[in-house]
Amino acid sequence: MKFSNRVINLNESPIRKLAPSSNKAISDGKKIYFLNIGQPDIQTPKSFFEAVKRQKIETLKYEPSQGNRKLIESIVSRFKEDDIIFDYKDIIVTNGASEALLFAISAITDPQDEILIPEPFYVNTVSFLKQFSINVVPILTVEENNYHLPEIETIEKLINTRTKAILITNPNNPTGTVYSEEELKMIVKLALKYDLYIISDEVYRPMSFDNKKATSLATISRKANDNLILIDSVSKKYSACGARIGAIISKNESLMSHIIKLAQARLSVSTLDQVGATELYKLDSKYYIKISKEYQSRRDVVIKELEKIDGITYSYPEGAFYILVTLPIENAEHFAKWMLESYEYDGETVFVAPAKDFYLKSNKGINQIRIAYVYNKNKLKRALLILKKGLETYLKNF
Repeated sequence: MKFSNRVINLNESPIRKLAPSSNKAISDGKKIYFLNIGQPDIQTPKSFFEAVKRQKIETLKYEPSQGNRKLIESIVSRFKEDDIIFDYKDIIVTNGASEALLFAISAITDPQDEILIPEPFYVNTVSFLKQFSINVVPILTVEENNYHLPEIETIEKLINTRTKAILITNPNNPTGTVYSEEELKMIVKLALKYDLYIISDEVYRPMSFDNKKATSLATISRKANDNLILIDSVSKKYSACGARIGAIISKNESLMSHIIKLAQARLSVSTLDQVGATELYKLDSKYYIKISKEYQSRRDVVIKELEKIDGITYSYPEGAFYILVTLPIENAEHFAKWMLESYEYDGETVFVAPAKDFYLKSNKGINQIRIAYVYNKNKLKRALLILKKGLETYLKNF
């Protein structure tokens, strides 16, 4: 039996590909600190579960393909509190941010079109692009510049007649970079000049540190309203990854009239998860201030512990809850697998994500790992101590 080139050419997720090794480690009795995946340990707000429990439903029916009206209205209100104005018709509820990205790509591209994306990038985004036979054109960013964007001339050289969009995640996964208003204005300028879409993944927007503000592209220029496709989700900011509730948002009425056809084809999004998510979007700004401070304090712990490890370099996260670390080794994937299969410190080890697949070319990121600081501060200290001890042992043996 043959398989499609589409699926053969996809890379395994570096975040999950070592799961068999971690399962074996657990069966062997090891305790693992999972720093590989963006699954926060912060409790999902109780209002989500309370809203679901209040439902007196005898038949679990389909919701409208656009989404539950109360949920959409709560999303509109939430954005309005941040001085971002959207209407009901601008929003379609999706099965997480992943489906929102799939809808955006499906609606604006044809096979062999091109999308520009800062590199390193969230690997699943590129997997989606490959599924549609879209050529990924990386905008290279570097650790030395904290993974901020290059000059506009560098990006402009990458644009041609096949270019359909620029895709950014702000704050960024995997780098933690928060793009400045000047960088966002540069993206808007290019989009307007070359009639490009901007796909702006803003699922981490409330999580910015050191008094930096992750500015929404929706506030940069009204002239770009038709160019902008905004992606949102409850997964990270509300620690509700399992709810799978996202949204695709745009003021481009023609675009949204096509995207609703995609939503209709998949029927609808989970009824009960939409009920719970409605209450999450009603949380006030105090909630966002609290989680931002919590993740900043975790970032500070990670930086302090990384300073104790010889031979490494790393970016300085300005938001989200990820950090890229460059190790003094040849192959980070080998190291990550070795940590799971062959190393333990007092019966414990750590699971990190090798960063090679966060780059398009296989020779980049090969000695880097991504750490997700999703644990409380005490657990992070312990996990990074184990990482330090493990790296020291690894360097003596390889």
